[in-house]
Amino acid sequence: MAKPVKPEEMKSPRTITFYFVLIVICSSEATLSTPAEPFVHPLILQGHELAGEELLRPKRAVTVGGPVAEEYTVDIEVSFENVSFLESVKAHLNSLSFPIQGNGTDILSMAMTTVCTPAGNDLLCFCEKGYQWPEERCLHSLTCQEHDSALPGGYCSCLKGLPPQGPFCQLPEAYITLKIKVRLNIGFQEDLKNTSSALYRSYKTDLERAFRAGYKTLPGFRSVTVTQFTKGSVVVDYAVQVALAPPPGSIHKANEQVIQNLNQTYKMDYSSFQGISSNETKFTVIPEFIFEGDNVTLECETEFVTSNTSWYYGEKRSEIQNSDRFSIHTSIINNISLITRLTIYNFTQRDAGLYGCNVTLDIFEYGTVRTLDVTPIRILAKEERKVVCDNNPISLNCCSENIANWSKIEWKQEGKISILGNPETDLDSSCSTYTLKADGTQCPSGSSGTTVIYTCEFVSVYGARGSKNIAVTFTSVANLTITRDPISVSEGQSFSITCLSDVSSFDEVYWNTSAGIKIHPRFYTMRRYQDGAESVLTVKTSTREWNGTYHCIFRYKNSYSIATKDVTIHPLPLASDIMMDPLEASGLCTSSHQFKCCIEEDAGEKYAVTFHMDSSSFPAEREVIGKQACYKYSLPANFLRWCSKDIAVFCHFTNAANSSVRSPSMKLTLVPEKNITCRDPIIGIGEPGKIIQKLCQFSSVSRNSGQTIGGTVTYKCVGSQWKEEARACISAPINGLLQLAKALIKSPSQDQKLPTYLRDLSVSAGKEERDIHSSPGSLGAIINILDLLSTVPTQVNSEMMRDILATINVILDKSALNSWEKLLQQQNNQSSQFLHSVERFSQALQLGDSTPPSLFHPNVQMKSMVIKRGHPQIYQQKFVFTDSDLWGDVAIDECQLGNLQPDSSIVTVAFPTLKAILAQDVQRKTSSNSLVMTTTVSHNIVKPFRISMTFKNNHRSGGKPQCVFWNFSLANNTGGWDSSGCSVEDDGRDNRDRVFCKCNHLTSFSILMSPDSPDPGSLLKILLDIISYIGLGFSIVSLAACLVVEAMVWKSVTKNRTSYMRHICIVNIAFCLLIADIWFIVAGAIHDGHYPLNETACVAATFFIHFFYLSVFFWMLTLGLMLFYRLIFILHDASKSTQKAFAFSLGYGCPLIISSITVGVTQPQEVYMRKNACWLNWEDTRALLAFAIPALIIVVVNVSITVVVITKILRPSIGDKPGKQEKSSLFQISKSIGVLTPLLGLTWGFGLATVIQGSNAVFHIIFTLLNAFQGLFILLFGCLWDQKVQEALLHKFSLSRWSSQHSKSTSIGSSTPVFSMSSPISRRFNNLFGKTGTYNVSTPETTSSSVENSSSAYSLLN
Repeated sequence: MAKPVKPEEMKSPRTITFYFVLIVICSSEATLSTPAEPFVHPLILQGHELAGEELLRPKRAVTVGGPVAEEYTVDIEVSFENVSFLESVKAHLNSLSFPIQGNGTDILSMAMTTVCTPAGNDLLCFCEKGYQWPEERCLHSLTCQEHDSALPGGYCSCLKGLPPQGPFCQLPEAYITLKIKVRLNIGFQEDLKNTSSALYRSYKTDLERAFRAGYKTLPGFRSVTVTQFTKGSVVVDYAVQVALAPPPGSIHKANEQVIQNLNQTYKMDYSSFQGISSNETKFTVIPEFIFEGDNVTLECETEFVTSNTSWYYGEKRSEIQNSDRFSIHTSIINNISLITRLTIYNFTQRDAGLYGCNVTLDIFEYGTVRTLDVTPIRILAKEERKVVCDNNPISLNCCSENIANWSKIEWKQEGKISILGNPETDLDSSCSTYTLKADGTQCPSGSSGTTVIYTCEFVSVYGARGSKNIAVTFTSVANLTITRDPISVSEGQSFSITCLSDVSSFDEVYWNTSAGIKIHPRFYTMRRYQDGAESVLTVKTSTREWNGTYHCIFRYKNSYSIATKDVTIHPLPLASDIMMDPLEASGLCTSSHQFKCCIEEDAGEKYAVTFHMDSSSFPAEREVIGKQACYKYSLPANFLRWCSKDIAVFCHFTNAANSSVRSPSMKLTLVPEKNITCRDPIIGIGEPGKIIQKLCQFSSVSRNSGQTIGGTVTYKCVGSQWKEEARACISAPINGLLQLAKALIKSPSQDQKLPTYLRDLSVSAGKEERDIHSSPGSLGAIINILDLLSTVPTQVNSEMMRDILATINVILDKSALNSWEKLLQQQNNQSSQFLHSVERFSQALQLGDSTPPSLFHPNVQMKSMVIKRGHPQIYQQKFVFTDSDLWGDVAIDECQLGNLQPDSSIVTVAFPTLKAILAQDVQRKTSSNSLVMTTTVSHNIVKPFRISMTFKNNHRSGGKPQCVFWNFSLANNTGGWDSSGCSVEDDGRDNRDRVFCKCNHLTSFSILMSPDSPDPGSLLKILLDIISYIGLGFSIVSLAACLVVEAMVWKSVTKNRTSYMRHICIVNIAFCLLIADIWFIVAGAIHDGHYPLNETACVAATFFIHFFYLSVFFWMLTLGLMLFYRLIFILHDASKSTQKAFAFSLGYGCPLIISSITVGVTQPQEVYMRKNACWLNWEDTRALLAFAIPALIIVVVNVSITVVVITKILRPSIGDKPGKQEKSSLFQISKSIGVLTPLLGLTWGFGLATVIQGSNAVFHIIFTLLNAFQGLFILLFGCLWDQKVQEALLHKFSLSRWSSQHSKSTSIGSSTPVFSMSSPISRRFNNLFGKTGTYNVSTPETTSSSVENSSSAYSLLN
């Protein structure tokens, strides 16, 4: 190895020297006689000295030996000064085709391994791609820590300085494994599967020797191993390990060498060499996240160098060719790796999908696929903006929703006017702001309302573009014109202010006071025109609060146009605030009479007050009494000429603005002294029976000095004394609050004052609780206050509602019920007015995001809920008042709540004592007997709106419950209970102490009890129970007796086949009805017990009642069909066993199938039974139809058969000669069918009538009688009425004498008493059908089969 030139020796003061090292792998037939040590040949070249392949001719010092070919590696160091020389060398190396044939030596590969570049005083030596410094060099040399990247195993990629003795950058200790298979055209032997067999070892040794001889020519060959033999002739799988990727064509040449070196007996097929590909292709996508418009580069990198590469798209592998949108480029790096690139320009949604690359090297094919997705660019910006040209800065903001590598963000504009702005872009946050500052010069008056489109465009590093348009409307500042005339009015008078704008574009119009208090919107209107707008502030009843300066404000964005107007309000009392004494009085003709009018004292305000009587006026004297200023006038004695006369006097107030107001008239009745019996210095005089009213302030009612109380007191002259008839006085604190409430609803800032007022009201109500409970006047004042405040159009929050309910709790206390009664006698609409105000308050309640409050008081409770978007819930609230022993709940399902607007508030308020206060329904004579629950929704609802409620019923004996709501429009708008849209429902629970209601609207609900409706404790219910139990008892005994009688007379009455089948039917009818009645009693016992229904027992009872009642009807159908068969098909005769099989199948089989299917279908869903009784369900599944339909069909069929049979008997066809016994049997059949079927049908007909609402009690009684005595009817009509049964019983008990006499009297026409030809009824019946004659009922002797077949057809019931 030659000593290299040191780097410092190779530098000159004017030049900078670069280095690179080449690795050359050679193959030669010469051998090394000495140890092969690599050497370095220093070579200094200038960039311009390069020509052809001169640099590839390094000198070698190798001793030639024997003829065996060996491989060796030569490292060549090259120094140069021009950096462009490096790229030229790389390009030249990549263009070479290996192996390069030489004179005895072949160059198998050549690659650049190490490149050294100067950096200051250091020389940094980097390894080329695929190479790395050996571990010992990294340990004993200085590494470039700031440039180096850690490699596994102690390797590094950069050293400071070039090692003088090597080694240089080397390939990592890794091998490339080539998996190949080839076929031997010889027969496969099983020993080839056994790795221990001699055959396997022999094959493996021979083949591996041939493989080594052939593949050792591959660069970096290491080894070859046979892995297995498989069938298909003989398929050999083997693996070749190489250090470098084989050059193109080298594997084909190696395969040829393998064939040559292998014994021909193996018959190796050259064309069967097949490479087994593995995933050795690296696939890269740039950029990693693709946006619409990006230029996307797909890169495939493989360790195999070949020129056979391709790209394809989609599942069908459509090959991609170079075009204006696709570009394919392939390059080879250091002759050790291949990179092929596909560039897609302006990537769109259509380009998304599967992409793959394919690299073919000899017998190997490599490739991989990747699915590409594209993301649309989304730019976020407010698409419309309005800008006022007031020189204030306005920012337009644009942000990308996508996180991308943006290169720039550009702003553009397009429109009739040009207003430029300043952009500020932050690429890291993907946002840009464009700040506009428009002034009046840029927005001429004619251009107001012009829209300019501003566009922000985002451009990515890879070419994607996304934009957003922002429409900016520029508006000129509004010029306002306000009412010019001065406004000066007095209290109680109206005024209006008109404010005009010359532009119609604005966001808000409102009015303010000079103190900055917003005027409530109820006081002003706004109208928009094409070229302007108008707002009018109107005050109908002005108070002193309206005195001041008002601002009309038009706001557009952050620009405000303001016009001001001064309003002067002169004090003047309102007519309703003037307190007069007397209101009405009697006076003597010879006495003087004093009148006075008082108002609240107003410091500094003087009024000119006169009293007027007829056409005369008189000045008044002023006197201040406490907080009142009273104006008096005394009418002198003998002023009037006529004694018996009514005088009307009123006072007249005039203020400084010459505005005036007059009080209501005071009435004075002059009477002779002889008629006067009552005298009082305060009340006055009066004749007997005289009734007068006085203000409580001027009456004998006690009060604290200086306080003003409200209300009136009524006196009546009884004998010689004034007696107090009624008192409706209002305490001073409550009266003060009432006056403040009247002023508040006229205040410009009423909504802002309301919370404080409600708090004061609740505090005062608590302090004056005793007075409110005892004084109808104070109670009525609180109701009037609540009514006034509820009309303030503002939202109510939780704190305000808390104060309202605290006040309501006071006035609804039980101790106030007496005052309520007196108040309603004076004003019968006060309770309805109170309830209406509560509804208005609850409807105005806005909860927002706060937790809905639950407010609890002894006399009122409130619960609420807020409807949230996307969170459907069930509104369900329960109220319990333990002191009143009342409870109730309210529920609204998800379906109804889904129709409400988001953020709507649902509020329910419950009252336990309001039921005793609200007016009763006079027409129905009913009273509310539960809670009153008011449910409201803050926003409009879509009707019908279903709501469910449950009320506790404390008066079970009070009659039938009725669900009602309070209708404010009834009784001349005084209100009343109404049941429209409400109904009592069955909720499946025990309803003895509760009432379940459903309504299709919202308001205040309760229940009424109707005394005229039957209830569990009524006389009708008791009577029905008695009839039911007695009737069922008789039925059970009768049915048992019927079965006993049938058993006793069985042999006597079943001598022929027809009679036998008739009695089979009768016995089964009686048996089924007996069992059904027993189960009916069991079901009644389960239902009437004071415990929840036992579900299993109830299911069993329901099933057996259903089954046995159906069996009764189906046996009756069997009876009718037997009759029809014997009568119509005379010549056809079925055996007794066949008839019995048919009868039992129909009588028990059909009912069993119907009842089993019914319980099987409905019980799994628990809708088989009714929720409050052991019987088939009707409301949910209509399971009752499984009984009703078969029963009604059978009734109709049996009635039809009866008509046919009777007609057939009375009009026999030619040739029909029924025997006498057969005719007797047929009449017995007709009698039984005609009696039993209508009876059973009628019972259910009356039962249907009982379920109709409002049905008469007669239907209940008839249904109960017929249903309970069914067994008795069967015993009488189906058994004992049978003549043969009677004769058999007489014979059984040896009553021969009585039987003989009875036989004589009934020897003619003894089929039945009804149809006997000797009876009047029977004669009329036969005359109706045109027949006369008699029927002999003596039993014929049956001597032959033919006789039995023809005659017994008519003895089915004998």
